[in-house]
Order: sequence, then C-alpha cells, then structure tokens
Amino acid sequence: MENIKYYGNLFVWQKGMDLCKRVYLLTRLLPKDELYGLTSQLRRASVSVVANIAEGHSRNSKNQYKYFLGIASGSLAELETLVLLSHSLGFTEEKDIDDILNLSKEVGKMLNTIMKKLVQEH
Repeated sequence: MENIKYYGNLFVWQKGMDLCKRVYLLTRLLPKDELYGLTSQLRRASVSVVANIAEGHSRNSKNQYKYFLGIASGSLAELETLVLLSHSLGFTEEKDIDDILNLSKEVGKMLNTIMKKLVQEH
C-alpha cells in the first residue's frame, strides 16, 4: 500500500503527534484531583492513537496494519468523548477543546482513508 518505510514519515502519525501534544497541554488545565482520572485517561487515549499507528505500520501484514489502525480509531473516539466530558464537567472551555476536536476529526478521516485503501488492496 505505502512506500513509506518509517512510520514517523506518515502524515497521519505526525498529525496524531500534534494531537497528543495538544491533549497534554489541555490536561494541564484540569483539576489536580483528576490526575488519576480524566487526566490519565485523556493522555493514554491520545498516546494510544499514535502508538497504534506506529505499531501497525511496523507490522508485516496489511491485516495487522488495518487491525492496529482500527484500535487507533477506537482510541480517537475515546479521546473525543473524554474531551467532551471535560467540557461538560466545566473543567475546560469550548475554546480549549475546539482545536483538539477538529484535529481529531482530521486524524480520523485520515485513518479511515488508509483503512479503506488496505481493504481495497486485499
């Protein structure tokens, strides 16, 4: 499917890294008593997105790549849910989460495109 040898050169991985950084910055706004709750969950979900893109790309089969991209997509949905929850609990303002949600949607579209191409090639 792809001629890209190193996952770090994947545009979707690079966008995912940007998303992860933004989530880490957002979690600094959360109450300290959420450190082991919402903060931890948000960070783990964001890291899971990029980690699964990297792991899937490094596997030797298109089926495994698609599998890990599916996990990344699920982590992205989890991340969006947690970001919305942080807002509904009053921990963040809309201006704080807009960029993250927009970037998340962009990464999600990119993941879906790659997964569709993998299915077509199979």
